[in-house]
Amino acid sequence: MPRAGSFSAAPEPMSIGEVAAPPFAILPDPSRVFATRARRFATLAENGNNLAPYLLFLSALCDAQASILSDLPSIVLPPPEEREQSSRHGLPQLGRAAMAEDPVALTTFDALLKAIDSSDMPAATQEAIMRLRKADKAARGALLDNALAEEVDPEKIADTVLAAAALQVHMTRMAAGLDVNTLAKVSNSACPACGGAPVSSAVVGREGMVNTRFCTCALCATEWHVVRVICLNCENERGLVFNSIEGGNPNVKAETCPKCLSYTKILYQNKDNSLDPIADDVGSLALDLLLTSEGKSRFSLNPFLIGY
Repeated sequence: MPRAGSFSAAPEPMSIGEVAAPPFAILPDPSRVFATRARRFATLAENGNNLAPYLLFLSALCDAQASILSDLPSIVLPPPEEREQSSRHGLPQLGRAAMAEDPVALTTFDALLKAIDSSDMPAATQEAIMRLRKADKAARGALLDNALAEEVDPEKIADTVLAAAALQVHMTRMAAGLDVNTLAKVSNSACPACGGAPVSSAVVGREGMVNTRFCTCALCATEWHVVRVICLNCENERGLVFNSIEGGNPNVKAETCPKCLSYTKILYQNKDNSLDPIADDVGSLALDLLLTSEGKSRFSLNPFLIGY
């Protein structure tokens, strides 16, 4: 049976002469987010991961997300004064408005369903795609709202994953249209663009940001800077433990809090810049299962782990 390993919470030192001055937030580039993620899912599957069939399905789903970007209608952002007022009051600029009333979100969902080649997908997914293609706009809109609210019908897990994938496309495009200089902190655990939860965090190796830590939004892929050692759930900074799994990727760990017993994955992109916040979170599911068996609870959100 795999075992977890524990590691010191001390941050790695920066190189001599290297000064990190990270920006507060980094907006996503939709043209890269989904294509890069698709390739990473495929690579993880090729590397012999036990989840290979599911990883290949997610690779195909991300390919479909990437393929529809150029044909979607223009996004409609809230007025600038409304967005700036939200930031002044510590609120996300995009909020969490109902998607059932957003024609661009509905069009995005329709386009994604049409783009997916379900021929090699699991039977449950094929059935969900056919069901959703036949559903009316009200039904698809309700599913988008449920996915946004993280409400999942156990009988419609595949439907919810597809709705969440459409939301990712829509909200990533929305976030990309914001002015990064107007974004302000909501909390360590909330995206300043859309208010979403982080999927994981990463210690990066980018120029000017080396060895600093960013969370990535599970929904819109916006990144925001947080301190290196802090529990995203309760903000405890003492006694945090970094767990990995025997035989797993040593650059993917879980930051575990002794106070609230929650954990969030942390990826060391400064050692391997191919790591993807969503793909490598799914690919390290064995670590989640082990920590859950030891009484720890996952704090972060990944729509592609619904049902696990």
